[in-house]
Amino acid sequence: MELRELGRTGLKLSTVGFGASPLGNVFGTVPEEQAIASVRFAFQSGINFFDTSPFYGGTLSETVLGKALKALNVPRSDYIVATKCGRYKEGFDFSAERVTKSVEESLERLQLDYVDILQCHDIEFGSLNQIVEETIPALQKLKEAGKTRFIGITGLPLEIYSYVLDRVPPGTLDVVLSYCHHCINDTTLEDLVPYLKSKGVGVINASPLAMGLLTEAGPPEWHPASAELKSACQAAATHCKEKGKNISKLALQYSLVNKDITSVLVGMRSVEQVEENVAAARELAASGIDEETLSEVENILKPVKNQSWPSGIQQS
Repeated sequence: MELRELGRTGLKLSTVGFGASPLGNVFGTVPEEQAIASVRFAFQSGINFFDTSPFYGGTLSETVLGKALKALNVPRSDYIVATKCGRYKEGFDFSAERVTKSVEESLERLQLDYVDILQCHDIEFGSLNQIVEETIPALQKLKEAGKTRFIGITGLPLEIYSYVLDRVPPGTLDVVLSYCHHCINDTTLEDLVPYLKSKGVGVINASPLAMGLLTEAGPPEWHPASAELKSACQAAATHCKEKGKNISKLALQYSLVNKDITSVLVGMRSVEQVEENVAAARELAASGIDEETLSEVENILKPVKNQSWPSGIQQS
């Protein structure tokens, strides 16, 4: 598995990252033994980056991931763990007091002394001014105290990143985690990458399958995409299937091609899923992407290219 440097952190992350939200039973029940086996197999396959949040499964994802990492029985420096703060089952709270307490709770569940990356989770649902003036300074203190090595922010609307980065001292933030904006159907993150690099910030991309849009099974019922976008993605998936291709594999490979993006997080819940994702990454490294099918899929998705959906609260 290829490793890439994350901004100026010195961390080297596997290009495929293990998204641990499914371990919180977010997409159906995952038996604990299956979760532990998935993490073990991922690690043995070269995946060294694991991402979770107290929000996933109401803290269950963190707890299960903690057990799975402990069961690896390898030095702590062999894997990289990211978690988040500010978003919880009961709602959002970006206050300094809550995020400080949150990290202690997360470390306990993860059975770790520190996390490598701590991120404010979906900041568009809070006041961005509070994020700048209160939350990030609290995270800096946690960094100084050794509870986390690096800090970052996550969210859907891309404009939140420049809003925050333009208002905090240079070097304050180490990483951003963007999702659903570096997929075959939406490549708007690419326009922001030069700006993020100029700020010295590492970039992690999540949800290369656009939260299920780029799958044969299609997205979950609650998916916020428009009917037009869902329909176009379904047509693209059907086209791939008729050609004997898999749109999910193509979508993951597409996200992995951009070397300015350090790691692509994919939610995984079974050894089989890990196997498929690792095989897709290895195939890409060996023989490149299927340009013909990619071009056909891009053509089908052209009418809905870069179409997204609203997320967060109106900022005053």
